[in-house]
Amino acid sequence: MANRGEPLAQLALELYCYRIKKYIGAYFAVLGRVDAVVFTGGIGENAASIRKQCCQGLEGLGITVDDGKNERACAEVLEIQRDGAHVKVLAVRTKEEREIAEQTVAALLRARESEGKGATNRGK
Repeated sequence: MANRGEPLAQLALELYCYRIKKYIGAYFAVLGRVDAVVFTGGIGENAASIRKQCCQGLEGLGITVDDGKNERACAEVLEIQRDGAHVKVLAVRTKEEREIAEQTVAALLRARESEGKGATNRGK
């Protein structure tokens, strides 16, 4: 809706990007440096305009975005910082489904192990 000019949607998007910039600046202040800014998830993978807006004004921290690189599709890891930039800016594809599957298998294995131990303890 923001891309269709809806004022409240545009305001929400501006506030969202502003808050991300504040967090980047806060972490920079606490850590003393930033090695990389990483965008992930649906927005990080698919929303070049949001990635760009989140990094605008952070050039003083060494954070820049190359518009051409930023517009490319995110395969696994996409570097979108300008050449020679001090800070890497990355878009990273998530594998949420894989993580959910791996955690489910691990939980099932733990449940199976605890059932086996319970049966052994009951027999004693």
